[in-house]
Amino acid sequence: MRGSATVRTLAAHGGARRTAGAVASVALLLPLLGAAPSGTAEPASSERLQNAFAAAAAEYHVPQSVLLGVSYLQSRWDTHGGAPSVTGGYGPMHLTDARAALAEATQHHSEGGEDARGDSSRTARVPQASAASTATVPEDSQLPARLRTLSKAAELTGFSAEQLRTDEAANVRGGAALLAAAQKQLGEPLSGDAADWYGAVARFSGADDSATAATYANDVFAVIRDGEQRTNDAGQRVELAPSPAVRTDAAQIERMGLRQADEGDTECPETVACEWIPAPYEEFGDGDYGNHDLGDRPASQKIDYIIVHDTEGSWDTTLKLVQDPTYVSWNYTLRSTDGHIAQHVKAKDVAWHAGNWFVNAKSIGLEHEGFLADPDAWYTEAMYRTSARLVQYLAKKYDIPLDRQHILGHDNVPGPTTSNIRVMHTDPGPYWDWQHYFTLMGKPFHATASASGGLVTVLPEFAVHRPEFTGCTAKGQPCAAHGSSAVRLYTQPSEDAPLIKDIGLRPGGEDSTIDVNDTASRVSTGQQYAVAEHEGDWTAIWYLGQKAWFKNPKKQPTAVNAAGLVVTPKTGAADVSVYGRAYPEKEAYPTGVPAQAVSPLPYKLLAGQRYVVGDKVPGEYYYSTTFDTAAHKVVRGADEYYEIQFGHRVAFVRAADVQVVQSGS
Repeated sequence: MRGSATVRTLAAHGGARRTAGAVASVALLLPLLGAAPSGTAEPASSERLQNAFAAAAAEYHVPQSVLLGVSYLQSRWDTHGGAPSVTGGYGPMHLTDARAALAEATQHHSEGGEDARGDSSRTARVPQASAASTATVPEDSQLPARLRTLSKAAELTGFSAEQLRTDEAANVRGGAALLAAAQKQLGEPLSGDAADWYGAVARFSGADDSATAATYANDVFAVIRDGEQRTNDAGQRVELAPSPAVRTDAAQIERMGLRQADEGDTECPETVACEWIPAPYEEFGDGDYGNHDLGDRPASQKIDYIIVHDTEGSWDTTLKLVQDPTYVSWNYTLRSTDGHIAQHVKAKDVAWHAGNWFVNAKSIGLEHEGFLADPDAWYTEAMYRTSARLVQYLAKKYDIPLDRQHILGHDNVPGPTTSNIRVMHTDPGPYWDWQHYFTLMGKPFHATASASGGLVTVLPEFAVHRPEFTGCTAKGQPCAAHGSSAVRLYTQPSEDAPLIKDIGLRPGGEDSTIDVNDTASRVSTGQQYAVAEHEGDWTAIWYLGQKAWFKNPKKQPTAVNAAGLVVTPKTGAADVSVYGRAYPEKEAYPTGVPAQAVSPLPYKLLAGQRYVVGDKVPGEYYYSTTFDTAAHKVVRGADEYYEIQFGHRVAFVRAADVQVVQSGS
């Protein structure tokens, strides 16, 4: 259980968890910067935010280390140009004004198109819009307190809502005022000792259960102990000196009287707050049931993948959807404001989330509260860190490698057949910071070879790499400039050349676009590809059966050198087929289980081309089309496959068709 006992354990060991992704539930504070308030001397640009923290701490009698620690775990002191987070949080302190963000929410799950199950043995389950996704946006007073802290800060400080949104110093003062108010409500003195503020920090999180509040406070104090320093996205240097002797008192949270979340038998690390909100396994007529399948993983099937999604909707709406038996499912949902986790489907069971049954049967799906096509609605540090801890835990428990061949975005999952390619989902999209995510897991991407290694790992610098995208607004205007993990691919070493085409997405040969949802001609941070050629500042890779070029200047590289195993067609073969699922041969299916077609995709891996190997997997099919689990079977054949990084999405080739070689040989 992760109740009061966990609170005590984490409080005692807060400083030791930082390398695992020190923030579990970091509630409502991310960044945004503006100018210093009028009437004050303008400090040097690089010092402005540091001075704002010092001034606010002095004005509201909050230890500066507490103020800096809270802000770091929400925003890493970044600005995001004054834009709100996915839950309407503004500024370095992530003061929330979420009603507008909720009003714009849409469900990517409700858009239709992709069959969430991706299983040819049964009728497609294509989610349709539901009452949950079309509900009226609540009034501000109906929102939970964690989503409307900006109005409270306005009352306490006298600043207008607009000032708190756009002026960094006002925003920091708003956060300091909220912390001071929380301290007074708890009957504690405005002490200069950071340890006395443990309960106030927990309350500031906005969490409504004790485990989330405790995890959040523990992580703030872990940062205070260890210290931090960085230059934020506005070029301002901020530093928090380490205070290793600071201790905490879990009793401060126990006195707050928060509810105990129903942890059930959740599968989460002890360093996060996790709640059991089950998805229904329920029969509802005509042989149909929902919204997942019972299984016996990993005993019957190895879990090979973790799939990263975004919700395209609010936390409350998303929870309603996953509890609808006629809808689809995923294993975990992560909340943006504080990183709180809800588990819905056990790891032993198969959730319907990836749109490819082979992947579903071997994966765990994580939904993150957020929006793919809204680059300014940034993901909070709290959620990144909690998610990283969860992935670390699951990867260790199920022996899943921490790399981009096994930790996939939904946009990296292949269409199982040719007809599915065009409807596959594209989340979490180009604005998910894969390098930061893997750094929090202790697995940052970096060069692993010299130029002779023969491979590259895609690695643009997220904050400064800002490719143009369209499709973020109904008017078709360019998306706001924003850091991105995506690197664009061209047919020649020139930005004036046409983009690489994807015949699966556009069988008629139409041009690729720079739409935010168009994955035809781009690669993403952490993905690895075999090098085909170099020319000046340009590098060519093998991609979708073609030579694809991307700009890779030495002064601002978008990829680094790597080495590893690749596949190429066996000697004498002009090409080999590429598949979206690794199913067994026809002869492997027992009586009563319909044989699934081994359907090649419309691509070819050509002689002379090389593609990076992710794993060798057996041909396997999980037959589970009935509510009665007695008929469920795992069919495993003699055929084996290699997973490869073929395009933006992974794919599979039969092991018998290819040879594996060391890159650079």
